[in-house]
Amino acid sequence: MPRPFRFGVNMLTPSPAAEWRARCRLAEELGYDVILVPDHLGMVAPFPALVAAAAVTERPRLGTLVLNAGLWNPTLLAREVATTDALTDGRLELGLGTGYVRAEHERAGLPFGAPRERADQLRRTVEELERLLGSGEAGFRPAQERVPLLIGGDGERTLPLGVAHADTIGFTGARMVGGQLRPLPAKEVAERVARYEELAADRAVPAERNLLIQTVAVTDDPAAALAPLLERQPQLTLEEALELPVVLVGSLDEVVAKVLALRERYGFSYLTVLDPYLEVFAPVLERLRTANA
Repeated sequence: MPRPFRFGVNMLTPSPAAEWRARCRLAEELGYDVILVPDHLGMVAPFPALVAAAAVTERPRLGTLVLNAGLWNPTLLAREVATTDALTDGRLELGLGTGYVRAEHERAGLPFGAPRERADQLRRTVEELERLLGSGEAGFRPAQERVPLLIGGDGERTLPLGVAHADTIGFTGARMVGGQLRPLPAKEVAERVARYEELAADRAVPAERNLLIQTVAVTDDPAAALAPLLERQPQLTLEEALELPVVLVGSLDEVVAKVLALRERYGFSYLTVLDPYLEVFAPVLERLRTANA
């Protein structure tokens, strides 16, 4: 039996308070299960944004996708997590990753280590958060017994950490190449999923699998919809772009079929779209809900 779908929206765009509240209410009305905020300089600060979202919604979970562990002191982060979980009535889901944008570290005056160093920092952060949030120390106990944890990243250093600690594994579906985020072809995504399954073979309860979708268009003209991507990624043909797991482009029937195929082939039952596609993806979400998929 496949895991039921969950759908999230990653809120990237800074906006005034009234507009932010309206977008969060719209996400709930459209049926999204999770309202998420990333952790990039120049975008909204995650924790106050999530508290504001909680104030105008009732049903959606609220999460970070994902916090950059290198930008946070674990002890101070534990305070933020506990307070935010309490102020959102236990709806918080914490997403953590290694970070991948060197320029953000430089702007913040923080070191940007080699991949191994960033993975080690993520491990230390996860372990320290578990200790602080589970210890009962004053100010560190969240409203619920345990804040669900998503670990973003499917590399050789992050996957074992996810297997050991995470409720959800966030597969990236893309890599930084020459300072540009490049989508991974289906073959490489399948390899990372197979590697996770190998590492998690002895895990009693499999982790939920999340994929961050980069492009959504319900259209009869996929060439026009994918023209910006093909301009940035000239090595791709239109057919290859349509096959990318992080691309959902086509008629409503075709996009729904691809979402179902993502779950069947890779186990991706938790899909996140970027907020420019909040309304574009809504008919797909509605169709899948109506079909009880």
